[in-house]
Amino acid sequence: MDREIQRKRLKYRATHRGTKEADAIIGGFVIANIQDLSDDQLDALESFLDCPDPDISDWLRGVSDPPEGSFGATLELLLTYQKSLLTD
Repeated sequence: MDREIQRKRLKYRATHRGTKEADAIIGGFVIANIQDLSDDQLDALESFLDCPDPDISDWLRGVSDPPEGSFGATLELLLTYQKSLLTD
């Protein structure tokens, strides 16, 4: 797959989640970081975006733990981004 097409698709999916909160946090993270993500991180982000918003919200709030899997490092990047929003 062409990585630029994948990046464009991921940007769209991240900014059109269905809730303003998810669009702001996930979309903001993707827009800010998409060009710096490795191929493996792009694939992990794609898997992450396949998850339902309520599950993602619970993981971001620390209500539940994400499943063991391939997007753990990507979730850590997203959590770091989210924390930076709260401290700015």
